[in-house]
Amino acid sequence: MHDSTPIPAARLVATDMREVDAVIRRRLTSDVALVNQIGEYIIGAGGKRMRPMLVIMFARALGFRGAEQHELAATVEFIHTATLLHDDVVDESSLRRGRQTANALFGNAASVLVGDFLYSRAFQMMVSVNRMRVLEVLADATNVIAEGEVLQLMNMHDPDIAVSEYLRVIRFKTAKLFEASARLGAVLADASSDVEEACAAYGRSLGTAFQLVDDLLDYEGNTAELGKNVGDDLREGKPTLPLLIAMERGTAAERELIRHAIEHGEVARLAEIVEIVRHTGAIAATREAARREADQAAKQLEHLPESEYREALLEFCARSVERSS
Repeated sequence: MHDSTPIPAARLVATDMREVDAVIRRRLTSDVALVNQIGEYIIGAGGKRMRPMLVIMFARALGFRGAEQHELAATVEFIHTATLLHDDVVDESSLRRGRQTANALFGNAASVLVGDFLYSRAFQMMVSVNRMRVLEVLADATNVIAEGEVLQLMNMHDPDIAVSEYLRVIRFKTAKLFEASARLGAVLADASSDVEEACAAYGRSLGTAFQLVDDLLDYEGNTAELGKNVGDDLREGKPTLPLLIAMERGTAAERELIRHAIEHGEVARLAEIVEIVRHTGAIAATREAARREADQAAKQLEHLPESEYREALLEFCARSVERSS
């Protein structure tokens, strides 16, 4: 969705998000100049800040008002940023959010090490909140995310991966931090275990929907809108859902072309592959899968009391599916 109206969620938590940004800036500071430089570059790139917003919105929806929500919202953004730094090195990516990646600009070694700094700083921050449950949730999440990264690495260049295995990578690698962010709001508010699990399930489904849309945009969008190089997933040999569906539905020749491209990370015939993905209906089918996940997320909100925050979380579901960047 490319309209200029801010999403209700963004308006609703604007003051809180300014607080979160202040925490981020304060916690980024290091005596080591390069850490500051790369940290500023990455955080300054913007991004949707969806994970921190989930912490705030669930905490608020459940009646929590303390400053810890800002600390934890910043913490999840640090964890997310650390994974991006490492991810871009692993994927050898050169563009993210329309700008050069940190590794393209500062080199791989610096990116990996500053990613480590952000991870360890995140752990200092979560300890400062002084709640064992918070530590459990975030320690578990970071571990699962790392497993997801390794799983994805194992699946690279494998056109025979099952859809269930592809979804498992998404649940681990992307959805887990969404899940943890939503869960943290409930933990801060001392919600019942039922409500906490509903919040976590919302985050898990929303994160899955979000990644499914990300994967289809690689074949639908253009680089300017996306802020990344179109065809990157293919170049990295990532067998994403649009490709898996296109192989299932295409002719033998089309299937062979896509298989070869995944196995060799080849983008020479990208235009043909994009055409196959489109005419087999794989883009629409992937968006439909995302819509089902978003609907699942929306259902979980019945466990929350009525409030403008709950409405905004509902709106999040729709927007995550309909976006074009």
